[in-house]
Amino acid sequence: MTITVQHLPNSVALVTLSAHASRNAFSLDSMKSMSDIFDDLLSDPSIRSIVMTGTGRFFCSGADIGAFASSIEDGSIAEMVGGLTSILHPMQLKIRASEKIFVVAINGAAAGGGLGIALCADYRVCEPNAKLAAAFFSLGLSPDGGTTWLLPRLVGTQRAKCFFFNNETWSGKQALEYGAVDELADSSELLERAIEVAEKWGSWSVSSRRSTKQLIDASTSTFMETQLEFEKLLITNSSLTPDFAEGVSAFIEKRDPEFS
Repeated sequence: MTITVQHLPNSVALVTLSAHASRNAFSLDSMKSMSDIFDDLLSDPSIRSIVMTGTGRFFCSGADIGAFASSIEDGSIAEMVGGLTSILHPMQLKIRASEKIFVVAINGAAAGGGLGIALCADYRVCEPNAKLAAAFFSLGLSPDGGTTWLLPRLVGTQRAKCFFFNNETWSGKQALEYGAVDELADSSELLERAIEVAEKWGSWSVSSRRSTKQLIDASTSTFMETQLEFEKLLITNSSLTPDFAEGVSAFIEKRDPEFS
């Protein structure tokens, strides 16, 4: 599996899956490689945002079905599936909890766990003819990759249920209509637009980015009283940061803030 990482201006890292990796991204070795790359980027204080994209007709199509067949034959399938999710799921939790902004440029098919990675992003820019599919039901599997938690929050519970049970494939245009992606961009502008969003969203303070991601994720599973206490805690902590002092000074001086 080949994954390239480019460090771009304005503290943006670009992660690109090779054509082979986009088609068959998930094996135990390749998932470990992807997880290690994200661990490095998420722990790098010089990075504010991460953009991920694929190559050719695929963004990330998930597991290698041929490897599934081999594992069924030799009796190691439970170990394989459990191992994959044991790497993928912690990686997704780290992405959701991090102050780094995660933007995906969906250039082609996003399926299975690859769809889960796309849905895990803070912002999704999608090529109009890209394909979003769960594909679990056609294999006799239940969904993973956080898709049953992430998709209902984007498109609603019943729309998500229909997506899974009808084994639907959405085009980029349909995904935008349903709310699964945030905007469409032609292939010639897709990556440029994703980087533009990453730069903009990553320019805010660390506290604003991290706290808002945490609060929004928590909001659908807590009572309002609990959410208000969580907001109180995080905004109080934010008020003690140098970025808050900079924001106040910039407001008074009528200029754009420069957050550290």
